[in-house]
Amino acid sequence: MPSSVWPRKRSCVAWHTNPVEIDAVRKAALFAPLNDHDAQALLESMTPARVPRGRELFHEGDQGDSLYVITEGKVKLGRRSSDGRENLLAILGSGEMLGELSLFDPGPRAATATAVSDVELVGLAHADMTAFLSTRPEVAMTMLGTLARRLRRTNEALGDLVFTDVPGRVAKALLDLSERFGKPVDDGILVAHDLTQEELAQLVGASRETVNKALADFTSRGWIKLEARAVTLLDTERLQRRAR
Repeated sequence: MPSSVWPRKRSCVAWHTNPVEIDAVRKAALFAPLNDHDAQALLESMTPARVPRGRELFHEGDQGDSLYVITEGKVKLGRRSSDGRENLLAILGSGEMLGELSLFDPGPRAATATAVSDVELVGLAHADMTAFLSTRPEVAMTMLGTLARRLRRTNEALGDLVFTDVPGRVAKALLDLSERFGKPVDDGILVAHDLTQEELAQLVGASRETVNKALADFTSRGWIKLEARAVTLLDTERLQRRAR
């Protein structure tokens, strides 16, 4: 495991499962077909770890041989071009997986995973997952479905870059973040995304200045309210129309 991650050793004699971890693992699409007994067995073979905000879990090009499930916090996946520019591919939260490609094709990581908040996660080595899948083909099928959905989202994102203007992409990104991280409040939906303005711009594939202009426009129209590393969506219907 990378030096930026510090596993918490579990006792091999008397280990008690953290309920938060069980809940998060069960939310991951990969483990949806599992009954409680199988989920417990799988979790016992996983290694828990903590990644402080700003630290990397793994770096693009590192040799990858483990899958991770986030149990708390948020992780960003990004790539850097040869001239130093960064592109933010995704923001992942509790119950979501990363590094799953290494289970089918161990090799260099295709992106860098960085904690955007303090993160708790559990990791599963390639050998352990292979052994687990050999007796549970339904889990393998679920994983393939998960990979297919991720590929579909990637294709949609590429289409948005070509066919959708920046304000439309910003509106769509805010709605997507609200579906996964939003919490109802009195005046709308509070989305604590934990992203800087630069990271939000990277997520939609535009300059910070252009994205800030779109956010300012949405604010003036009364669609959103900006806060520190968060936004409250006040009018999701208007945002949905703008995202089309």
